[in-house]
Amino acid sequence: MVCNFSGVAVTIFGLSVYWYSLAYICGILAALKLSGIVAERTTAGISQSQLDEFVAFAVVGVILGGRLGHVFLYDWEFYQQRPMEIVKIWRGGMSFYGGFLGVLVMAGWFCRKRHINFLAFTDLWSVGTPIGLFLGRIANFINGELLGKESDIVWNVVFQDGVHRHPSQIYEAILEGVLLFLVMLTAFEKKYHLHIGRLSGIFCCGYGIARFLSEFFRKPDSPFSYLLLYRSGLNLNQYASVALLLLGVILIHGSQKNEIR
Repeated sequence: MVCNFSGVAVTIFGLSVYWYSLAYICGILAALKLSGIVAERTTAGISQSQLDEFVAFAVVGVILGGRLGHVFLYDWEFYQQRPMEIVKIWRGGMSFYGGFLGVLVMAGWFCRKRHINFLAFTDLWSVGTPIGLFLGRIANFINGELLGKESDIVWNVVFQDGVHRHPSQIYEAILEGVLLFLVMLTAFEKKYHLHIGRLSGIFCCGYGIARFLSEFFRKPDSPFSYLLLYRSGLNLNQYASVALLLLGVILIHGSQKNEIR
């Protein structure tokens, strides 16, 4: 399959709307909708108005954290020579772990100002987050970025470099998006939201496992990641995935004594 898609979804009055931007907008709106549904079925005391208010903070956290994470961890030499490229986020180039940390920082600040339980708040958002991850990976595929390793499998894809590769972006969309969403939905239906921090822990574990596995089919994103892969057999993202998995285990264990009554 030859992939030569346009990054522009639609042009309105001369203004181009990119698939990447649409993915983030739709993902945040979907997460907001589902977080509201979760909030209605808990007694955590978090209102829809508070969730709505946080959206702007979430957007800032995702964009700043995701972009800066990509710039400093994965492609610093390129952006050091072309600093104006840093603001062109519509062209792609976002780090999940950077965005993840950015949102956590904003959520921590928001919860402190509004006197909200931090883990109860992140539980609400964890159910819908995989939808945004799915859309983001599809946008990565359309943009032809975060390429997979070379492969001659039947379903290989070819981007602008002319190399036959694993469609790693699609693998990630399925693992981090579809499967993780089903796991989170099941956990919610089993009323795990009644234990503060458990849904957040399940998300961290699920994403950590999904990302760890998908990285075996994806090219390392930076020279440092290549170096880690060469010396240890695992790249930078896989080490981060293990850390996230361990965090998830800690949250799940701690949630046993944090039941909402």
